Amino acid sequence: MDKITPLIEYGHLDFGENKVQEAMKKWSDIKLSKSNLKLHLIGGLQTNKVKYAVKLFDYIHSVDSEKLAKKISEEQVKQNKKVKVFIQVNIGDEDQKFGVNKLLVPKLCYYCKTLDLEVVGLMCIPPLNEPSEIYFKEMSELNKKLNFKELSMGMSSDYLNAIKNSATYVRIGSNIFGERN
Repeated sequence: MDKITPLIEYGHLDFGENKVQEAMKKWSDIKLSKSNLKLHLIGGLQTNKVKYAVKLFDYIHSVDSEKLAKKISEEQVKQNKKVKVFIQVNIGDEDQKFGVNKLLVPKLCYYCKTLDLEVVGLMCIPPLNEPSEIYFKEMSELNKKLNFKELSMGMSSDYLNAIKNSATYVRIGSNIFGERN
């Protein structure tokens, strides 16, 4: 927190976290005193952690299944709280990555809307050892086709390419805070 506190004091309002449990320890007290902070869950979300995620986060960037969408919807009703969600797309069709297949994105978006989820855009993490530009362009086109305003993609190594392709949220933590051990 010693690296984050100066940013908060300077006026930075949006922060991303990969893990729900770590975020709870780090942010619960801060969110009580700084209600204008916006927390983004950018890592995968298991259904057994949804109640904690809905309570703490303002955005969930990793909705990738009907089961998860339904759980978030149910929890929002229980907590009387709305979060903004991104549909996570497995743009590189990689077995080891989370995300919905790009061909199934419209169906999942429609399902989320029937649950009254506030889907604001798409999110992806392109394959590591391939040029990200190709995937970012494809994501931008898909996002526009679905008429979303927000697009979450790009990290410290490729955020400039992501921005060139209409990204509105980028994840540049390691450029700011350094690599995690």
